[in-house]
Amino acid sequence: MSSIIQSLAATIHSRKENPPPGSYTASLFEAGEDEILKKMGEEAVEIIIAAKGQGDERVVSELADFLYHTLVMLADRNIEWVDVETELALRVK
Repeated sequence: MSSIIQSLAATIHSRKENPPPGSYTASLFEAGEDEILKKMGEEAVEIIIAAKGQGDERVVSELADFLYHTLVMLADRNIEWVDVETELALRVK
């Protein structure tokens, strides 16, 4: 796992276990799965819109937002990022 993904996943997990007041991540966990999935859907659409004419910087920014919300969803479901990496590795063979 890349160090930035590992660090972000650890921070997200920490926010889930010990939600600090005012934390956006903690508010997503509190709102529940439907809100987390809604945010993932919004970010997916924003990636597509960015790719259709807003430039590469915008694509990268929106993809980062999507990945963050993906990590929140995985933490909500108690799935580790390494599980995704393992699945991808199986597809490379």
